[in-house]
Amino acid sequence: MIHPSRRHLVRTREQLARDMGMPMGTFRSKKPYAVQGFPAPVSSASARVLLWDGEQTAAYLAGKPIPELPAMDGPEVLLDRQEAAAEAHVAPRTWDGYKSDPRLSEHVVDICGVGHWPRGTVHAYRDGRPGKESATGRPKGKPNAVPHGELRTRVTALLDEEPAITIADIRAALGVGYATAQRVLAQLRAERIEALMKTSASFSFDQAADQLGYPPAVRRAARELTATAGAAVVPDP
Repeated sequence: MIHPSRRHLVRTREQLARDMGMPMGTFRSKKPYAVQGFPAPVSSASARVLLWDGEQTAAYLAGKPIPELPAMDGPEVLLDRQEAAAEAHVAPRTWDGYKSDPRLSEHVVDICGVGHWPRGTVHAYRDGRPGKESATGRPKGKPNAVPHGELRTRVTALLDEEPAITIADIRAALGVGYATAQRVLAQLRAERIEALMKTSASFSFDQAADQLGYPPAVRRAARELTATAGAAVVPDP
């Protein structure tokens, strides 16, 4: 978490290496930031890009007391991908599907190349996000949250990110009904399995699915499409 008043102080690993006069290769191997007493990152522990508060790291390197950070309980506090996903009560890969929504993308804050979102924005989206309809589909007359013509592209991106993604994950990320999520996800998997079987003639359906990372539990619908329709393209609803 990063307080917006301190975003200009944030340091990356590369900047820390320069601050310490250390070649990046040495910095990566020695990991001086992992020693006891070094200031904790202001990014989440599992973040792809670790970030630190520069005032804290400068004090540590100078042998001075490390200053305290401001309270991090306000709506203005900036959250990285993992933190935002946790606040939204979803997995990070599901958050990846959310973040292109204008209600989030218009508020994203770039800090050292890493997207962050104000906690208040995350909460507002979480409390009003689509995908809260009944488990069997959206209410009658309610349109899909994803515009016509974009659904396959959006689901493709999510499937690329996580081959084992579930129908529930698609619905949570895109706000579509169960039947729509099931149909498009099965179609994309069937197309990819069929394409791999054509290029690798020795592959069976299950071998192709294994190669693509699709677990057995999610294959049935794709298998039926491949067997009965040759994986013909199903248009967006």
